[in-house]
Amino acid sequence: MTFADLSEALDWLNGHVDFESAMPTNRTLPSLDRMRVLAGLLGDPQTAYPVIHITGTNGKGSTAAMTTSLLSAMGLSVGTYTSPNLARVNERIARNGEPIDDESFTEVLDSLARIELLMDEPPTRFELLTAAALTWFADEAVDVAVVEVGLGGTWDCTNIVHGAVSVITNISYDHTEVLGPTLEDIARDKSGIMEAGGRVVVGEADPTLVSLFRVAATEAGCEEFWVRGNDFGCTSNRLAVGGRLVDLRTPTTLYGEILIPLHGSHQGDNAACALAAAEAFFGAPLPEDVVEEGLGSAKILGRMEVIGRHPLVLVDGAHNAGGMVALARSLAEEFTSEGRTIAVVGMLTGRDPTAMLDALVSAGVRSVIVCAPQSMRAMPVGDVAAAATSLGMEVDVVPNPAEAVRHAVEQSGPDDQVVVCGSLYVVADARAALLADGR
Repeated sequence: MTFADLSEALDWLNGHVDFESAMPTNRTLPSLDRMRVLAGLLGDPQTAYPVIHITGTNGKGSTAAMTTSLLSAMGLSVGTYTSPNLARVNERIARNGEPIDDESFTEVLDSLARIELLMDEPPTRFELLTAAALTWFADEAVDVAVVEVGLGGTWDCTNIVHGAVSVITNISYDHTEVLGPTLEDIARDKSGIMEAGGRVVVGEADPTLVSLFRVAATEAGCEEFWVRGNDFGCTSNRLAVGGRLVDLRTPTTLYGEILIPLHGSHQGDNAACALAAAEAFFGAPLPEDVVEEGLGSAKILGRMEVIGRHPLVLVDGAHNAGGMVALARSLAEEFTSEGRTIAVVGMLTGRDPTAMLDALVSAGVRSVIVCAPQSMRAMPVGDVAAAATSLGMEVDVVPNPAEAVRHAVEQSGPDDQVVVCGSLYVVADARAALLADGR
């Protein structure tokens, strides 16, 4: 083998261009040619199994997790590819909810290192991770793969797969420097995952965007087109102990009082998308006990996740204005506190700090500790602090996310609560620090 262990393999992987750390400001002559060459040299592993392909601005990870759980409850072997990761990069590539083991990951990266020598142009880090996932799924002979788009849709390197089902969760402003500037531009890019003969599940309800998606589906030759609110949806969404109690409907069936062990009313819409995707995949309704088991066992790290109590500590991957609005609703409905709420917030460039923080203010958050994500794309703490000050928030600056969350916990009383948000990079570092401290 080229690599002695996973650490050495990851050093090689991390030596490649990483657009997750340094996002380009635009796409110059976008192309999937390099990814197709890489996949071709690997024997086109993406053709070995059907795929449910998921894009959208928010909710992709949650929808992917719940879709995976439903398919697993039906007895299928399910590969899942998501991004980014919280603790280890292995988390991005999983089978039946279990991340790829170190030995298998090393072997796959070793084969990619050998294949790369045959390419005229080296692939990016994300292209290599995508190829690793698609290859491992083929090696493991999964029955189906749930693949989350990295960015956009049309030119995302995951778009070499043929999506038997294409899911678009929702559309809001994010990555406008690449996909925008308008919502229609963003939607048009994401609609590029639709496939001839495939089924489309759209969680977005805006009539203008739905019309755009419908036209795109017709032009692509899609077989079916389902829209949340018309063909499927969450018809009842109630607070329950440890999560939400929801009623869901699909084009064929009504599923009543399903417990989802996830916080946030928005998870009802994500669950509806996941259930519709699963039904579209099978072309038939799922047994109710399977739906109860599948959605009832869904686990999603870093999304409204409770890490500690007294004070209550929450981490949430909200990283754009739409996500922060959903977080604010969850705080107001599920996590009202007699004490104060301190937010630990760090953001990436390209975000609107005022809009994101204003959502927290609407939920009664008055104190914020500003930090910086461990990323080349980190927004300067001064910019975030200035936005918070303009909104009348009490502001403290602790640049390191781990130190910031520890500072927040130390100055909190037992009736207070701490919420970490703004970037998954911040959530990852803060979560690791909290777990290391035994919370």
